[in-house]
Amino acid sequence: MTVQYMPGFGNDFETESLPGALPQGQNSPQRPAYGLYAEQLSGSPFTAPRGTNERSWLYRIRPSVKHTTRFKAVAFDQWKSAPNVNDHQLSLGQLRWNPMPIPNEETNFLAGVRTMTTAGDVQGQAGMAAHVYAFNSSMVDEYFFNADGELLLVPQEGGLRIKTEMGIIEILPGEIAILPRGMIFQVELMDGPARGYMCENYGAKFTLPDRGPIGANCLANPRDFKTPTAWYEEKETPCRLFVKWCGEFHVTEIGHSPLDVVAWHGNYAPYKYDLSTFSPVGAILFDHPDPSIFTVLTAPSGEEGTANIDFVIFPPRWMVAEHTFRPPWYHRNIMSEFMGLIKGQYDAKEEGFVPGGVSLHNMMLPHGPDAFGFEKASKSELKPVKLDDTMAFMFETRFPQHLTRYAAETDALQDNYIDCWTDLKKRFNGTPEGNWS
Repeated sequence: MTVQYMPGFGNDFETESLPGALPQGQNSPQRPAYGLYAEQLSGSPFTAPRGTNERSWLYRIRPSVKHTTRFKAVAFDQWKSAPNVNDHQLSLGQLRWNPMPIPNEETNFLAGVRTMTTAGDVQGQAGMAAHVYAFNSSMVDEYFFNADGELLLVPQEGGLRIKTEMGIIEILPGEIAILPRGMIFQVELMDGPARGYMCENYGAKFTLPDRGPIGANCLANPRDFKTPTAWYEEKETPCRLFVKWCGEFHVTEIGHSPLDVVAWHGNYAPYKYDLSTFSPVGAILFDHPDPSIFTVLTAPSGEEGTANIDFVIFPPRWMVAEHTFRPPWYHRNIMSEFMGLIKGQYDAKEEGFVPGGVSLHNMMLPHGPDAFGFEKASKSELKPVKLDDTMAFMFETRFPQHLTRYAAETDALQDNYIDCWTDLKKRFNGTPEGNWS
């Protein structure tokens, strides 16, 4: 199966998998070619400003009303939605977890999701949930869409083939995929069991951050985002479509695949991005810039400069600043930071924070380099150093992130994380030099 993509971020695309399937010059002809049905999928209100108005026209074998029958409730007990508060006894603190284990029993993507934190309110369409996933079997004759928000998938181990209404996306560790709110999809394994992270965005959709004085280039460049070309599945077998709606799950039985879009055009579509194409900008003389300089995508809130979610990465890069403590500084923040590690080491936490792991530093809780990292950075020779073979990321939100019971009670929680700062010494002795012995 050859997967093809179209480049660009927020473009108005057009694509067809059969010649002449896409109408020209109008959206809804009386009789579309091939006997297809014309259907609009709206990702914004009809009257949204042109810059944020999103919709796509789909030309499909059956209209979506034929992709649902009567629903019945179904449970995915470990997938939670905000508000989800006070369902555990763990006290406030800086927290860190080991990787979620790959399950032994047969588990597909939907069953393999475990919510770690929730923030905001899913019904108010503000905030987010941070999940981890681990599974060992592909979805077969099962499909899903999330009415509560768009999904950002971050693989850490194993590749994913994501079949969507609008085409196929394949992602490996080091790449990400965005699935819009309401998009029907199915997740298959590419090369064995898979593990990773997922951000569920209840609010305004992800977009590229403004670059400000940086100008027209660097950070995530629009040309590096890839949207799949049209593809369809004509399958007449019993299938199940699962839906997440206002925090609850439902399922409907149908007699065919819902991935039957033969052609489409518009700007509401899934896409992927290779994190290695992010062009970082940093200090080239002294001091450490704010981590916002590494923002790949941002989901804005109603308050300018205060994101509903920022997706931030810490990629390979050169460290060259003079007279400077180069790792991230000690910090308290109005934002809440959920952090994961895809590969390698994170320069501020070389021990204990491992690929597949998670850390959480909630709003206004202090955090920063561990004692080992501080000692190393304070005494090392300040020559140019390449941070290589590493990739960490952060889901950062303006809302407090509340732990789920799973996150509070799992064996993966590191009881000793707080001890990483124990050996930080008092170095003040009343002299300008301080005590560095």
